Amino acid sequence: MNKIKELFQKYREVIMYLIFGVATTLVNFIVTFGLQRLFKLTQIANEYGKSSSKYQVLYLTANIIAWFVAVLFAFFTNKKYVFESRTVGAKAYFSEMGKFFGARAASGVVENALPSLLVKIGLDQSVSVVIASKTYTYESFWAKAITAVIVIILNYVFSKLFVFRKKKDAGDAAEEGDAKASEEAGAENETLAEKDVKEGGADE
Repeated sequence: MNKIKELFQKYREVIMYLIFGVATTLVNFIVTFGLQRLFKLTQIANEYGKSSSKYQVLYLTANIIAWFVAVLFAFFTNKKYVFESRTVGAKAYFSEMGKFFGARAASGVVENALPSLLVKIGLDQSVSVVIASKTYTYESFWAKAITAVIVIILNYVFSKLFVFRKKKDAGDAAEEGDAKASEEAGAENETLAEKDVKEGGADE
């Protein structure tokens, strides 16, 4: 049990990111699925085909709305539970939110453009499930799933390096300064000791 706790503490950030990354993906999928049913995409696909402009526009619209909802969810969960970012004041908070949305907008280009591209090149397989004798179809499921994996990786890199990048506080900086000063003092003492030894040898 202690070993598990140690591993969790060591890889806590990655584990929490994966947990909430999956949760964010589920939010995205659920909203997308709801909008697909609202827009009657399955019916449009049967009548006009998935390559039709009507299907493509509605499919893209569903993806964009789902993306926005998922990004809001991701910001709050990543800030509080994954990177444990503690901003002080409204300016810092909204600055961080702006950077987060900016980073997600960059990956959002991939998230919204790639599924349509994958559908066009033939990866348009849908997934259907039967619940209570009723069939529910998720249009172009695999295009969405492959995109989700790529986007999760991109978002972690952006969040880690640009959005929630931890800055060293005054205490850490002071400790590093003291350590560096100690190292320099030690090196200087060693140099003086070597000099004394050489001078002593020369006197003999």
